[in-house]
Amino acid sequence: MNLIAVEEMLFTIAFVLYIAASLSFFAFLASSKARAGQMGVYAALAGFFIHTLAMGARILESGRLPFSNQYEFANSFTWGIVLCYLAIHFYYRFTAVGAFVMPLAFLMMGYASLLPRHVRPLMPALQSRWLTVHVGTAVLSYGAFAVAAGLSLIYLISGRKEGAHKKRLLPDLDACDFLSYRIIAFGYLMLTLVIVTGAIWARSAWSRYWGWDPKETWSLITWIIYSAYLHLRFNRGWKGKPAAWFSVIGFIAVIFTFIGVNTLLPGIHSYR
Repeated sequence: MNLIAVEEMLFTIAFVLYIAASLSFFAFLASSKARAGQMGVYAALAGFFIHTLAMGARILESGRLPFSNQYEFANSFTWGIVLCYLAIHFYYRFTAVGAFVMPLAFLMMGYASLLPRHVRPLMPALQSRWLTVHVGTAVLSYGAFAVAAGLSLIYLISGRKEGAHKKRLLPDLDACDFLSYRIIAFGYLMLTLVIVTGAIWARSAWSRYWGWDPKETWSLITWIIYSAYLHLRFNRGWKGKPAAWFSVIGFIAVIFTFIGVNTLLPGIHSYR
């Protein structure tokens, strides 16, 4: 069995485990049984381990990090989402967050499964030392924004059902609000590095720092949305529902920047 076959097998196992984790977290919210939540965490952790092995097999097969095309980035994006979720879970023990984040992970992995998986040599524009930093920070940034959006959804849903939630399965509203803000601040820093390193890379690849390519433009739009979020939080004291909606809108912009731009507005950043 070659490494590509190994990768595909491990990818499928991880995908199934992510689905199982999502279903377990939904069962936890529906039944209030701690056992279901634990099973969700175990499935997410096992899926992440298997997923990491799958990415390792691709690295060994290609001789580079898996950042060169739409499939590889979608795969890495999923990995980043689960990494950020697990870090938050084991630090804060917010089990219910998995019900709002793990579905994003398996949906992104499902999208990756529909894309061509061929291992191809890097095109000249991608043969740069900036590839690892630029795309690696994008993976961390997008993963952080996904978890922040999940926490914001919890805030919006929990806020509507505050009186009906007797067992308080969902985290405290103030904790969701503050944690979402902290994660967005981290994601914003990473996104800033994405744009800066991308500009430096563009100068060496295309002899200009900025060209208003659709991907560049929408990355800037996303950065502006999160800049507005942080500005309003610092200077106007925005919290609660307005901040939560801003977080969700920001993540919608992230998804459009990644999937929508490649599908509807292809440009020089469309690597399939």
